[in-house]
Amino acid sequence: MTTYIMLLNWTDQGARTLRDSPKRLDAAKKALEAMGGSFKDFYLTMGDCDMVAICDAPDDAVMARFGLTLGMMGNVRSRTMKAFPEKAYRELIATIN
Repeated sequence: MTTYIMLLNWTDQGARTLRDSPKRLDAAKKALEAMGGSFKDFYLTMGDCDMVAICDAPDDAVMARFGLTLGMMGNVRSRTMKAFPEKAYRELIATIN
């Protein structure tokens, strides 16, 4: 599994229906699980992003499909980053000439 970090912000629609946000999170978790992925962690945040999700997915295509699915619902906008764990980071750096 590959780890991804999603930075999420509510849209105007999502902010207007804020009280439904926990139900939407549950639905998002089920949707990602149906695609073969999972949520590792989820945080409500202060600052530039409203929420941060740490997710695992089998590949980039699954995570792209999940991000597009979230976007179609109209409650959040997301930015997704592929995350390399420390071991992979060290291996990548070691290969630089």
